Parts: sequence; structure tokens; C-alpha cells
Amino acid sequence: MLERVLKGSPKYYGWVALLLAIIGVGGAVYVMQLMQGLKITGMSRDVSWGFYIAQFTYLVGLAASGVMIVLPYYFHHYKKFKHMVIFGEFMAIGAVVMCLGFIVVDIGQPQRMLNVLLHPTPNSILFWDMVVLNGYLLLNIVAGWVSLESDRLRLPHPKWLKPVVYVSIIWAFSIHTVTAFLYQGLPGRHYWLTAILAARFLASAFCSGPAILMLVMLVTERVTSFKMPKDGIRTLAKIITYAMCVNVFFFLLEVFTAFYSNIPGHMHSIAYLFVGAHGHTELVPWMWTFAILAVTSLALLIPPQLRDNHKLLPYSLAILVVATWIDKGLGLLIGGFNPNPFEQISPYWPTGPELMISLMVYATGALVVTFLFKIATDVKKELGVAQKLPCGCSSEDGCKCATEAEAA
Repeated sequence: MLERVLKGSPKYYGWVALLLAIIGVGGAVYVMQLMQGLKITGMSRDVSWGFYIAQFTYLVGLAASGVMIVLPYYFHHYKKFKHMVIFGEFMAIGAVVMCLGFIVVDIGQPQRMLNVLLHPTPNSILFWDMVVLNGYLLLNIVAGWVSLESDRLRLPHPKWLKPVVYVSIIWAFSIHTVTAFLYQGLPGRHYWLTAILAARFLASAFCSGPAILMLVMLVTERVTSFKMPKDGIRTLAKIITYAMCVNVFFFLLEVFTAFYSNIPGHMHSIAYLFVGAHGHTELVPWMWTFAILAVTSLALLIPPQLRDNHKLLPYSLAILVVATWIDKGLGLLIGGFNPNPFEQISPYWPTGPELMISLMVYATGALVVTFLFKIATDVKKELGVAQKLPCGCSSEDGCKCATEAEAA
């Protein structure tokens, strides 16, 4: 099936060329980072994690998002997700590739990664984060590729595949839980030192991840003949809405706990993010943007008549993605570092080279997703799933002509 990535329209080749150009330019900047060190970034002694780790944290949620499609299909036999499952698994592959990419560029010298394997330390959360990320990548590659190959050959899926999928579902929860443990086990960082952080990570992942997945699939619909089932879109939009409600609720719980208890460490980080501290207000506009966009996304997604409006839905999802990206990215990361235990502020802002290298990693992930989605849509087209029927409905809509076409 790999030969399918070499065939496509001029727009497809143009998109691939653009991504390769971004990777090339970003790669040149990364070589400069390898030669000069992390001093070209905005990180410092006091802010040792920056934009790279912020993106890693966010993308782990995207990697775990596929479970919101896989779980209903395999556990609850929700057939409307039948032809969407493969895209969730392939999106997870691209997301994990980006996660690993951001780790590589953040550690400075890539050979340091070998220390995790050569000198394993099971008492380290970082060791287990490596295990769950690479394990989840392997599980999705096996499950996605084998299921798609079986569909292409019109054969039943192997019996051993279902246990692999079940393990991947459990694994999806573990990758974001372990990532949260990297933060919430650090004493002295009060913004992170909360038992609900892992739950916040999962709630954020299960709204922002499926939202990105749906946006990518909507773009796929426009550039290919693949059509998502309308019922599947409505169900996934409901899942996103519920998860976003829980995500906002958990954040408000943190605000209530901090200010009702009057614990200085917890209050100061939230105050720094939303009103500033010691004259530093770098993140204040960003955090209020997050708050406004989060409320706006809920206002557009909670009413069924607005959520089911397919012309409005992409904008609602995009607003949600931006809101969660701000909150879970620099907001979460810098809020944990500031104020430090000495009540001082160490301002941080990503530099141009830092952003260019990050763009390289994103382009690499986008290229992986492009190739995988190209293969999947071509196979679905061969199976007749991607083609519109003469009556204008999809083969998954349940209409009469679809039933006849499937029987044929």
C-alpha cells in the first residue's frame, strides 16, 4: 500500500513539497541549535522547559484522542465509526511522531536519549513516559496497518487484532496520565502540584484531540471523495462538547481551591497568568483569550442546533482548539515555573529559531499524517466507502440506495 503515497493530484504534490520545504528550513535552524546549544531558545536556568515541551504536552493529548473513536466502535459496537477508526489510529501515529520530535529537539543532544535505554531507571517517570509513548506508537502502527490491509483484501480482521486494540485503548489513557505525572509530582511547583492534573489532561485531550481529528477529516473530505457519516460527525461533536465542559469545570475547580483556601503558592500562579505579578504581564492577554474562546466554544457547541450546523462546526472546533492550546501549552508550563519558590518571576517567550524548529516538527507530523491519510482514503475509495452514491447519500447513511449498493 505504500506506493499510493507516490500518486496524487498536483495539489497533493504541492502540499507535500511545501511541508518538505518547511522541514528543510527548520532542519537548518536545528543544525544551528545543535552547534550553538539551547541558548538560541528563550529557556533559562529558571525556566528549563519551554515551547518544545509545551507542544509535546499538547500533542500527547492529540495522540490519545483516537480512543474517542476506537472505544465506541470496539467496546460499544457503534458502527457509524467503522470507517473513521483508521483515521483516529493514523492521527495517533502522526501525533506520537511529533511528540518524540519535540523531545529530541528539547534535550539538546539527541544521543542523550540513549541514556534512557542504556541506563534504565524504573523509578523515573521519564523512563515510563518513553515506554508508554513508544509502545502506543507501535500498537497503533500494528492495529492501523493490519486492519486497513485486511479491509483492502476484503478479509476479516485477524482474531489477535482485537486484543491489540483493547490494549491500545488502555494505553491511550496511560500516555497522558504518565505525562501528567511528570508535572504533578514536582514539589515547589504549586500550579502543577494537584491530584486533579491528570484528570485535567485527559479531559483536555478528549476535547481538543478529537476536535483536531475532525477538522483534519473535514479537510480530507474537501480534497478527496471520502465522506464521513453524518451520524458519526454528530456523535463525535457531542463527545467533544461533553469533554470540553468537563475540562472547563476542572479548571474552575482549581481556581476555587486556590482562592478559597488562600494558599499563596496556588493563588500566585493563577494571579500571574490572569493579572500579572511584579510588573510582568506577558501571558495575561493570552490567558484572557483562552477564557473568552473557551466560553465561546461552549456557547457554539452546547446548543444542538448550533452544534449540528455543519457550516458552523469547523469554526466552533477551531475556537476550541486554540483555547485548549493556550491553556495547556504556555499557560500550564509557564504558570508552573512562575512565581518561583523565591517569589520571583522569570519571564519566558519563545524565540524565532525556537518557533522555526517547532514548525519543522509540526511539518514532519503533518507529512506523516498526509501519507497515512492518502493511503487510507485510497483504500476506502476502492471499497466504495469514499464514493458518493447516485442518490447523493453516503453508504453509511442508512438510506435505501446505500443498502442496495452495499448488498451489491
